Amino acid sequence: FVVGMVSLTGIGVIFGDMMIQAAHGMLFPSLVFTALTCVILGMGLPTTAKYIVLATIAAPAIMHFGVPAMAAHLFILYFGILADLTPPVALAAYAAAGIARSEPNATGFMAVKLALAGFLIPYIFCYNPGLLMIGASGWEVLFYASTAALGIASLSFASVGYWLRNLYWWERLILLAGAITLITPGAITDAIGGGLLVVIYISQKMLTSGPVSKTAG
Repeated sequence: FVVGMVSLTGIGVIFGDMMIQAAHGMLFPSLVFTALTCVILGMGLPTTAKYIVLATIAAPAIMHFGVPAMAAHLFILYFGILADLTPPVALAAYAAAGIARSEPNATGFMAVKLALAGFLIPYIFCYNPGLLMIGASGWEVLFYASTAALGIASLSFASVGYWLRNLYWWERLILLAGAITLITPGAITDAIGGGLLVVIYISQKMLTSGPVSKTAG
């Protein structure tokens, strides 16, 4: 049905222009709109079918901003697959709920929480193609991968609410800020993110015996 709709209506041709106009010619809003579209269209479709549909509709809208083809196609593929664990049609999460005999919606939201880093990685590909070994040397790729890994770890700590001990709410906010700065390409942002991680690590070591945050996960 989805493939037929795309073919018969010709929406694949005009979708890119629609996204660019809605985002007022800016990359980040266009990526957000494209991600939402990928999640919606990816619901219930097998991987091959969703990639064919999204590569026709969504990828050209991203490539319009000069994003390399590899980064654009990985962006739409990631979010298409993440539709399998995103409520309300989280097929993979609901299948897991059936096996675990748990509540389907709660399982779906927990799946989103555990896969939160996966929702940011496609943005890294678009803003920093060097992570995909595009236009970067071997040392640069290693550096980009290291800072991105630290950013994802920081995001995981903030999401779960635990590092060396349960985190205070303000520690989780700092770790979230550290994750964003580490994932954002640039030496200054990487230095700020690394500094924030060091601050929280010292706080964890010094306040290990203190009370735990009520909001810790």
